[in-house]
Amino acid sequence: MQAGEYPFTRGIYPEMYRKRLWTMRQYAGFGSAEESNERYRYLLSQGTTGLSVAFDLPTQMGMDADHALAMGEVGRVGVSICSLADMRVLLQGIELDKVSTSMTINSTAATLLAYYVLVAEKQGTDRRKLSGTIQNDILKEYIARGTYIYPVRPAMRLITDIFAWASEELPEWNTISISGYHIREAGSTAAQEIAFTLADAIAYIEAAVKAGLAVDSFAPRLSFFFNAHNDFFEEIAKFRAARRLYARLMRDRFGAKDPKSWMLRFHTQTAGSTLTAQQPDVNVVRVALQAMAAVLGGTQSLHTNGMDEALGLPTADAARIALRTQQVIGYETGVTAQPDPLGGSEYVEAMTNRLEAEAVTYIERIDAMGGTIAAIEAGYIQGEIQNAAYEYQKAVESGKAIVVGVNRFQAEGLDATPVFQIRPEVEAAQLERLRAVRAQRDATAWKESIERLKQAAIDGGNLMPRIVDAARALATVGEISDTLRSVFGEYRESAS
Repeated sequence: MQAGEYPFTRGIYPEMYRKRLWTMRQYAGFGSAEESNERYRYLLSQGTTGLSVAFDLPTQMGMDADHALAMGEVGRVGVSICSLADMRVLLQGIELDKVSTSMTINSTAATLLAYYVLVAEKQGTDRRKLSGTIQNDILKEYIARGTYIYPVRPAMRLITDIFAWASEELPEWNTISISGYHIREAGSTAAQEIAFTLADAIAYIEAAVKAGLAVDSFAPRLSFFFNAHNDFFEEIAKFRAARRLYARLMRDRFGAKDPKSWMLRFHTQTAGSTLTAQQPDVNVVRVALQAMAAVLGGTQSLHTNGMDEALGLPTADAARIALRTQQVIGYETGVTAQPDPLGGSEYVEAMTNRLEAEAVTYIERIDAMGGTIAAIEAGYIQGEIQNAAYEYQKAVESGKAIVVGVNRFQAEGLDATPVFQIRPEVEAAQLERLRAVRAQRDATAWKESIERLKQAAIDGGNLMPRIVDAARALATVGEISDTLRSVFGEYRESAS
């Protein structure tokens, strides 16, 4: 089989990078919308071909900046977005019909997508021409990450509502990025990353079909997000195995007829969990090798981590070096001359087969338990990841697994690496803008939009049009989330 032919082991397109390089994204967002906008413009000027937005924890958890639990977290690990007004500032001067934007947002993905669409509308851009991705992968939040809000089943309803709405309104938008990245960051093996990611995909597809959507109506807009870890050849094989297994699942299990529905399109990020605070310059080497594995594995877009991310958010210089790493791989190494340069290698092919077989065993076990949601509720998937993480940590502590600069080849003291600092006045400024939005909006239009949203949540109608209406009326992330909380409740993880 060649690249571009089912089951796409060698790549989803015949020419792969000979025709077009992967999208070079740099994940960024911090402090205020103004500062993040400045970083995006800088990255675009340096050659990034797509934006990737990081949101702070309150935004991810459906809390406004003035929520009691948001204190001290506003703008810390991403940009604070409370309302449409913030999103307008975040994207000011960026032509949304000319750039692809990825937003790492899950529980509040519907709200942030609504803000994005309304900013594009204000620019005069046809929403049908918008391209980008919302992560919108709630199942992995229960498995590995924790930024959930609602119980599993109503959260799944939100996702299928987005699928249905976007199939008509945003035909070029990727409505979900099913994420193995965070599963791997939590400590999973490569085979577990494949298996649990595709098990999540199975659950989303089943939910969408049950909601009445034809599989070929939404499957071509599904996308994936994988980790590029340290074991060079295993990572390349992982991407190849995932592509092949997904193609077979879509054609044989779900009966998809459109070849685009069989194609596993994925973004890759280098492994944050492998970065070390000790000798952070060495992280440049780690990131370069991980990025090379992603390219040789056939990724569609790529983020390379900054060398200083074990210490804090990346500085502008670290982000620039990370981007240059991708550019050197793309333009100087020659690895883009063939779609699958390592295809046919006995070692890589055998590893591809092994990883696929191990992943299939896990998926069959999850199916036997009643599916992914049942496996999550039983704690099975979480337990498997925890066990793998424990075994790796034991290997590091015993010296069986070598981490350069940590348990071997140490240097005295830490390098004098500059650490990015969030200005303390960011939180106060964001609180002031939030107060101004609430004071200046049309109170009647706001109240009516919130009431319509609540009624849709109760009645079972598609929530996206009501969320867009509320966003247009300047309802905040917290207000929209609280409205849905009042109907759906909140998820509480079992203590068992």
